[in-house]
Amino acid sequence: MKKSVRRTLDPSPKHPNMHTRDRLVVWMAIGLVTFSAVWALREPPTSTLPPSGSAAPTLTPETIPLVTGDEPIGDIVTRAGCAVCHIVPGIPGADGRVGPPLVLGTTGMARLNDPSYHGSAKTLHDYIVESVLEPQRFIVPGYPEHTMPSWYGSKLSALALEKIAMYLERQTEADLPP
Repeated sequence: MKKSVRRTLDPSPKHPNMHTRDRLVVWMAIGLVTFSAVWALREPPTSTLPPSGSAAPTLTPETIPLVTGDEPIGDIVTRAGCAVCHIVPGIPGADGRVGPPLVLGTTGMARLNDPSYHGSAKTLHDYIVESVLEPQRFIVPGYPEHTMPSWYGSKLSALALEKIAMYLERQTEADLPP
């Protein structure tokens, strides 16, 4: 009895149900899965910002590294690319002019209560999170539509987004440099 069980489970080339071609297909599939896993886990680019004095970087999903939230708030805002388009009080180099200044402690509730606001947030904190995840829900008057990338939220962990929201809801116009 032992011999027949052993022979049935034996994957050797002598086994009538396991042809060389089948084994090759199995090994190729294992190799593809392994390659895909290694490719997905590779390091993101280390530098996404151009040298000083050059043109502003193009913001694409490939040029913005994933921000985990373990970084200090200044690194989160800078690495996430917020500083390219927004003025963010307390963050060195965050002096972009494409999007509105992020002084939501002053301006956030007015935006949330604006009749043209079409989002679902009920609190300032939720409005900030929603603005990153669904930027077309409300366009600040005087700023162009479709400027904030819709993929932006996918480059932030939940912790990073939470830290950004907590920071921005405390920033006021009084925090802006003179």
